[in-house]
Amino acid sequence: MQPIAHPEVLARDWVPPVVVDRSREVAEIVRRLNPPRPVAPPPWIVGVTGASGSGTSAVARRAAREVLDRIRVEGVGNRPRLVSVRTSGARGTHGVAAALLRSLDEGFDGRGFPAAEILAGFLRRLRREGQPVVILLDDVHVGGPDLIPILRAVAAPDRFLPEAEVGLPPLWTLLAGSPEGWATVVAGTPSSLVLGRPIGLETYGGAALEQIVRDRWTRAWGHPPAAAEVARVVETALEDGGGAKRAIDLLRRAAVREGHAWGDLPTASGLRPPAVEVELRVVRAIEEAARDREAAVGDVRRREAELAEAQGARPHPATTLWRRIVTLERAGYVARAIRPGGIGGTRSVLRVLTPVEEWITASRRTEIRQASAPWTSAREAWPDLGKRAAEEGVLPGRPPVGPAD
Repeated sequence: MQPIAHPEVLARDWVPPVVVDRSREVAEIVRRLNPPRPVAPPPWIVGVTGASGSGTSAVARRAAREVLDRIRVEGVGNRPRLVSVRTSGARGTHGVAAALLRSLDEGFDGRGFPAAEILAGFLRRLRREGQPVVILLDDVHVGGPDLIPILRAVAAPDRFLPEAEVGLPPLWTLLAGSPEGWATVVAGTPSSLVLGRPIGLETYGGAALEQIVRDRWTRAWGHPPAAAEVARVVETALEDGGGAKRAIDLLRRAAVREGHAWGDLPTASGLRPPAVEVELRVVRAIEEAARDREAAVGDVRRREAELAEAQGARPHPATTLWRRIVTLERAGYVARAIRPGGIGGTRSVLRVLTPVEEWITASRRTEIRQASAPWTSAREAWPDLGKRAAEEGVLPGRPPVGPAD
């Protein structure tokens, strides 16, 4: 693989000029927000929902950019601003409020301030600067921060302003995340704040994923990809059920393995570190349970079992899953810790030390245990086992090890 020319294209928050197969959804969001002078009364709030990898973040960010572009063309107020907060990395309502104000003041430290006071500071700053703002609350999910205080603040900002001061520049709000996360927000919303029906996104099909992979690859590496590489990435993304998120993650990992993105990967010998062999569903289980922070090992185990069932495989026994966690810990990706709580007074937790998209892993493919088939039926699980063994140089009767992802 040739050196990557533009690694920023594979960054998590990079916004493509055109979101593949999502132009109608982007247009509908912009229509509902109706910038720069909405006809409907405030608040102007739109939700974008879909399964992981369906493009909720990309669609919301693209729509937000188009709102800002329309405001610039009309010349309404001062220069408009986009304020984006990934809620999965925030500690409750306080963390989201602090991130909002920190977007206007990089030196702000929210410790010691209540969330309501931080929101007041954020809204007062917007009024003072006279900037139209689009707020994007991304990665809304079940169990995430309580966003109702945030929505109530943007819906009725005057009560946070000093006495005799009323009115803010136009303020639009986008929420992007899972359908379950949106349902949680709607369930907690007071009757005085009515949220319309969200923009729902369907899962990407193979043709759309292929187009996404080709576009990102060409932009990142500066040349079109080989058809075989595109097919491998798309096939893996579809098998894992991760959609566009998983496909871009595979490209990102390839860039990290080549040492061209997100910093150096130091080793004692100066060579790039070897890929850690662990099942992809274990990586996904940790990613989804911990969300780049911390999760109970029990939650990781339950998520791994759900992913295994979806693949037609048996979940790992507790000891096997624990060995995988130890392997990732030795690689410096996670750390185990003991916290108070649980039935016995303590509980084991897993802390993510390095963003999951930067992990260098190789798929450990084991024989699939179908619920209706015996463990020894490897030939049924892989009807092309002999052909793949000849191509990949593995021993007959032994399941092949997948390519590094």
